[in-house]
Amino acid sequence: MLLLTTSVVFAQRIIPADVKFLFKKEDSLKLTGLKIVQGRSPADRLFADSAFTRIFVRALKTKNSFYYPFDSVVNISKLYAPDSSFRIYTWQMQINENIIRQHGAIQIKTSDGSLKIFPLIDKSDVTENMTDTIGNNNGWMGAVYYKIIQKKYEDKNFYTLLGFDENNIRSDKKIMDILTFENDKPLFGNKIFIIENSNIYKKNIARFVIEFKKEAITRLTYDADMDVILFDELVSETNEPGKKWTLIPDGEFEGFKWKNGKWVYNKQIFDGPPPVKYISPKIIRDANGNVDPTKIKGNENNTTPLPEPNN
Repeated sequence: MLLLTTSVVFAQRIIPADVKFLFKKEDSLKLTGLKIVQGRSPADRLFADSAFTRIFVRALKTKNSFYYPFDSVVNISKLYAPDSSFRIYTWQMQINENIIRQHGAIQIKTSDGSLKIFPLIDKSDVTENMTDTIGNNNGWMGAVYYKIIQKKYEDKNFYTLLGFDENNIRSDKKIMDILTFENDKPLFGNKIFIIENSNIYKKNIARFVIEFKKEAITRLTYDADMDVILFDELVSETNEPGKKWTLIPDGEFEGFKWKNGKWVYNKQIFDGPPPVKYISPKIIRDANGNVDPTKIKGNENNTTPLPEPNN
């Protein structure tokens, strides 16, 4: 039904000649996008990424391209804001095992179908502390987004972005960022996180980031029924919490609840046992809730992955 609805919408919005043009561009994007992922050398992947960007921009210049799904272009994330005011595209390109860059763009819906776009320039590699940084689209802390949550407070929209960053050879990151629009221009990062009673996370941050061991399946997800963002509590398998690449889930959950225009941190997001959908068959805590050291070393794959919404 969703595919049928999408097809009807873009067929109504985009004239047949432009639909035909976009089909051709989509086919080129599909092939070029795969080369970004499968290219044998950094030069091959860089060349493919450059070609992909040029083709994509040409496609987006088509009138009412905002409504075109680009379904077969699988190397990029394509998310509409819940209020359909914009669409955000993100993807990554691996230069080598330790350098992975994200690319993206925000396409704004316009009344006449013309293109209004903000390219996203990843500056995370040259940013000293990404949790403190607030910047526009030219100072973006890159991630591939898989979820947008829209909240409103005092007539202002706050779009919370959940994203993934395949950080380096040893660790991955998941990122909870805040997107707002100031004078109709995007701004990333906002100090609306209230974090108290935590020895791990800073109190005054502009975005929330968890970094963890490469092989560990770690969740940062939105539960619509509870209206909370929850994430796995992490523990070091070598008792070295400062080394992020040793952090793995321990079977417990923390999270954030939206209150009065803020995301408020909760050390224990569930009052009792977590719902069945979040229970992992293997955990690294004993019956009393204490971390069992014998279950840590060599048990980094201690959780069964659940699919991320829209990931």
